[in-house]
Amino acid sequence: MSEHNSAAFLIGLEFEGTGVHPYSWRREDSRAEEVFTSSYWVDLVTAADRAGVDLAFFPDSFALQTQGQHATRGRLEAVATAARLSGVTSRIGLVPTATVTHTEPFHISKAIASIDFSSSGRAGWQVDVSDTDAAVSLFGRKAVQSEQSLWEEASEAVEVVSRLWDSWEDDAEIRDVPTGRFIDRDKLHYIDFEGKNFSVKGPSITPRSPQGQPLIVVDASKPQARELATERADLIRISAADLGEAQATARLVHDKAAENGRTVRVLLDVDVLLGADRGAADDALAELEEWAGVPYTPHSVFYRGDAGGLTTLLREISGSAGLDGVVLRPLALAAGAAKITADVLPAFNPRPNLAPTLRERLGLGLPVNQFA
Repeated sequence: MSEHNSAAFLIGLEFEGTGVHPYSWRREDSRAEEVFTSSYWVDLVTAADRAGVDLAFFPDSFALQTQGQHATRGRLEAVATAARLSGVTSRIGLVPTATVTHTEPFHISKAIASIDFSSSGRAGWQVDVSDTDAAVSLFGRKAVQSEQSLWEEASEAVEVVSRLWDSWEDDAEIRDVPTGRFIDRDKLHYIDFEGKNFSVKGPSITPRSPQGQPLIVVDASKPQARELATERADLIRISAADLGEAQATARLVHDKAAENGRTVRVLLDVDVLLGADRGAADDALAELEEWAGVPYTPHSVFYRGDAGGLTTLLREISGSAGLDGVVLRPLALAAGAAKITADVLPAFNPRPNLAPTLRERLGLGLPVNQFA
């Protein structure tokens, strides 16, 4: 296994509607009536920013949620949400999901680069695919693809986006008033990508952003995504039933990335339901399960209890080889985020890192432009 990087332990928070449990909207403290307003997202994410959360993840999908007749329905577009938050936050990384199956990589490249500009170097992109009949039917452009085909297409899309981000050299903007030249045309490059799924000439219409290459995030919980993750991602999310499994998976991911000559950060997803104590958290879970009519199936390690217990768990994870951070996934977002920012993070006290861009914070320098 490659040597584990000593960069500060990363804390991510997933901002999913009223929470990752599809019936969390029924809680009195859910703020469900605000979930389609900007104030809801601004309140939650700016509080996380002030508290020192490193990364805000915004899931997205083209399909409506399908977890039950009375479950949450609808969501705001993740990239637009992140863009709205870029001007009211100062430190937190903004990582929207943008699926590639029905979206042109040219559009993704300029959207994420624009967030990198507006946030002064805090943008990331979580890559995902659209694998449902429902999503296919919204576009009508192509048939349902196999998982292998979807992720092969995703790999091509990431390559195109990466090339477009580099299609302007860092000093392409010269703004030379005497000659009237705004850009040095010799420092803009055609990417000339020809693949199975995309044919893109370039260059981008957006200059190279503050990070050069905004962070690429891939959830390697899906086996088909793991190859893309270890070949192209900067941050790799994993899920596991317990810490033993998490460490084993992290070792595999780090080793595979090292074989590709790459250094990555591995983040463990942790489902979270907080209460005054374990009994209160259990009662809250029972209420959610009663509304849903089925037991809750955790996505990954599942913590329920008080804030002190979550702090202890974070300390345990931070001492685990290969795990560079966590993504906390509150089942009930408004209440969970409030407790995490007010009670958990101050007690956990991760080492502060005030580097201006996400890349610098993770110890990943400005990438060399592949066309320079």
